[in-house]
Amino acid sequence: MDEKEKQPLLSVRELKKHFVTRRDFWGRPAEYTYALNGISFDIYAGETLGMVGESGCGKSTAGRTIMGLYRPTSGRVLMHGQELDYSSGPDSRIQMIFQDPYASLNPRLTVGEIIAEPMEIKGMYREPQERQKRIRHLLDLVGLSPEQANRFPHEFSGGQRQRVGIARALAVNPELIICDEPISALDVSIQAQVVNLLSQLQRELGLTYLFIAHDLAMVRYISDRVAVMNQGQIVELAAADELYSNPQHEYTKKLLSAIPLPCPKC
Repeated sequence: MDEKEKQPLLSVRELKKHFVTRRDFWGRPAEYTYALNGISFDIYAGETLGMVGESGCGKSTAGRTIMGLYRPTSGRVLMHGQELDYSSGPDSRIQMIFQDPYASLNPRLTVGEIIAEPMEIKGMYREPQERQKRIRHLLDLVGLSPEQANRFPHEFSGGQRQRVGIARALAVNPELIICDEPISALDVSIQAQVVNLLSQLQRELGLTYLFIAHDLAMVRYISDRVAVMNQGQIVELAAADELYSNPQHEYTKKLLSAIPLPCPKC
């Protein structure tokens, strides 16, 4: 592997995010919630980095801060070694698949309009015919019929809505997709279908994922490496098989011990 191949696609360095939870009489910050306390990690092109931890540990905040939906309190996020500037909003090279497929789609827009929106913002496919062709291709990629482009979100099931969210994330050809608990709001029978779709798209399109979830078994299935978060910090980061078979940090051991066994007496 040469030096260029060794360079991470994304580098996060001492990233912190603090939320003001109370202000004093004069409106000055008086209390904070320390959601991220200086996390650092790399993601390499073509891999999936899983991020796990209990609710409230900061993993979703990490994804939204990297995306640019939250302004970092301090720290740096770099792509290809260049620091990202969030002053003009999120970087289009990073897209997100949101947790709730019901709340993340505009109910007043058709599926075609939802997928077209990021392309319009970025100024892609100015010709209507080219844009419609791209929309049909994306719907086909995620396992939906191109004829469904004229339907509204309420006409779809939860799993289908999440497929629309995936198509929207792919619309501007991102380099990194942040999957923010993309299966937690879905029926168990649908979760595996969505994860398999993500894996298939990664193989076909060479995608890179930050996969945030609390389902430890699913994270192991899809991830190359796994980062374990606790109280706003990464306490352990290792290859998926190594972390699950030989955890080093005490918190990781407790987290893995909480995975339900199919047959506890076996």
